[in-house]
Formats: sequence, C-alpha cells, structure tokens
Amino acid sequence: MRKIARVVAAAMLLVPPLTAAGCADGKGKPEARPTPTVPTTTPPQPVALTPDVARKAFQTYITDEDVARAAADERLALTWTSDGQSLLTAAEFRKAAFDGDPVRRFSYGKPKLYVPKLKADAYPQWFVASVDRSVPGEKKSKETALMGFILRGPADGWHLTLATMLAPKAELPKIQLDPDGYAEALSSDDSKVLIRPRDVGGIQATMAAEGAGSVAAKVMETGPLTSGYYQQTKRAKKKAKDDDLTLTVVYTATPYPYFGLRTKNGGGLVLYSLFRNEALVGQAPSVKPEIPKEAEHLLDGTVEGQEIDTTATLQFAAYDPPRAKKGKPQPKAGLVADDGAISKAATPPIKKP
Repeated sequence: MRKIARVVAAAMLLVPPLTAAGCADGKGKPEARPTPTVPTTTPPQPVALTPDVARKAFQTYITDEDVARAAADERLALTWTSDGQSLLTAAEFRKAAFDGDPVRRFSYGKPKLYVPKLKADAYPQWFVASVDRSVPGEKKSKETALMGFILRGPADGWHLTLATMLAPKAELPKIQLDPDGYAEALSSDDSKVLIRPRDVGGIQATMAAEGAGSVAAKVMETGPLTSGYYQQTKRAKKKAKDDDLTLTVVYTATPYPYFGLRTKNGGGLVLYSLFRNEALVGQAPSVKPEIPKEAEHLLDGTVEGQEIDTTATLQFAAYDPPRAKKGKPQPKAGLVADDGAISKAATPPIKKP
C-alpha cells in the first residue's frame, strides 16, 4: 500500500496546476488565449524629386553638418555623408584633432540647385548645388562649392557624396534648365558631348600618368590638374631617388557616383572623383621613408617596415564640350573645380621571405 501511495503522489506532482487564466469562470473551462499578432510596417513610398525637395534636403544638410562640426563629433558628421565625401570628412576631423584645432565650420550663401527630372521610383536620385561657402573668421576663405547629393532609396536619407571647389579664375558653365526649372541629366554614354561622362575621369587619369604627350591630350586640356600631375610626379620621383627611396604613383577611377548635367550650349558639366595611390619604399633595408606631413594624422608616428602607402581622394568638376560639327574646330574638355586630400595611410611591415 505504501508503494502504491508513493506512485500516486508522484503522478500528482506531474499534473500542472490550473491557473486563473485557464478557468476564469470557475467551472474548469479554459479561456481562449488571444492569437499573437506581428506588427506590420508600411514601406516608405517614393517621393518625386522636385526643386523644393532638393532645397529642403540642402538646408537640412548644412544645418546638421554645422551641429556635428560645432560639437567636433566625427561620427555624427559621417551620418550625413557617403562615399568619397565620408573619407575626406573623417580625415579632416582626425587632422583637426591631431593638430589640436577646432574643426572648420562653414557659412553658406544662397545655393543654385540643379535638379534633374527623374522618375519618382527611379533610384538613386540626385541633385547638384552650386553655392558660395566660407569659413567664419577667416579672410579670403570664400569659395564656390559644387556639391553632389544622393538618395539611394525611399527609406534612405539624403547624403553629400561629393564636394569640389571651383577654381578661382574658372567660370561655371551655364546649365540648361527647362521651363519648370529642371536640369537635363547626361547619360553615362551620352554621344552629344566630346567625352562620354563615364570616361572623363579615366581621360584625366591617363593624362596624369602620361603627360602632355598622351593621346588623351587630344580631347582634354593640359594644365595643373592633368599633365601638371605628371610633372609633379616626375619631380617627386627624382627627390625620392635622391633620398634612396622609390616612389610609385597611380591615379585610378573610384567606385563612387558621378553626375552629369547638360549645359546651355549642348555640352556637359561632369562631377566625379579619382584616387591617387602612392607607395614610398626604401631602396635598402636600412632606409625608412619619413612620414609625409600631410599624412601624419592618419598614422601613429612610426614606420614598422620600409614603406609608406597613402591614398588621396580627389574630387573634380570638368566641362565637357559638345561634339563639333564637321569642319568646325573641336574645343577640348577642361577642369573647372577640384578638391581632395590624403584619406588613407598605412606603413606595412617588412614582408617575411
């Protein structure tokens, strides 16, 4: 009998107790449990890009940018940028911290906005702003900035992806606008202009590598930002050799967006970016290159091996003329704006044999 009692007691312990929720009416009938529901969210709907939308996006950017710069908050500043502009913004904040200086803040004038007419559901959407920009308290700091903004999807926010400065003596080509104030976007392979917009950066990089004698000089003007880069590299290589160093310089295209706008005479204004990759290497194991002053803020002050690698992010705007009619002289493309800085640096250790 004692054995049976123990078995019954054990069985009682395995029966779950009735809860108030299971028998709310006191008659032992379980109450129906509510079916769990998963909250649903409505995806953002595309908004058509208009001059007014661009104006608000621009104003929001310059307000948010100033908040981040006033607080010296690099992470916050990077929230409003993308692509090459993010690299340059991060480098600028780090240089200010390295030098012990406040981050530059900017004062903007009234912008001219060039807004292409795009389908509401076509992404990315983009526009270009031309605006006077200066640093408060700095005399003669006023420049004309050309700024490219991009929106990659309806759930994304507008970001500044590219900013370049109009050369002091350059004139911005007049952009063609329709009666509603919209600009005409150039396709990547537009055949009405001398150089296809997608190839403008490559042509400049070729001239930087080959100089005025390059075949690319047939379609792009020589100058400080084209064949001038070639001459600059020659001088830098000679100086490096005198210091028992080897210098390699390569200009390449970037994966970042570029923007093309039709000008009034049928040409185009193209905004784009390039990388300049440099490697400075000691010719003997005992030779170590000195860290370039313009890259100090990106390194820890030591060179572990015999090499210093740097990458500069360079941003440009070029005037791309219309193709001349048969028998007429053909103008060349020319650079009208540039900006950039070293955005990455590394000192690789000596490779083990």
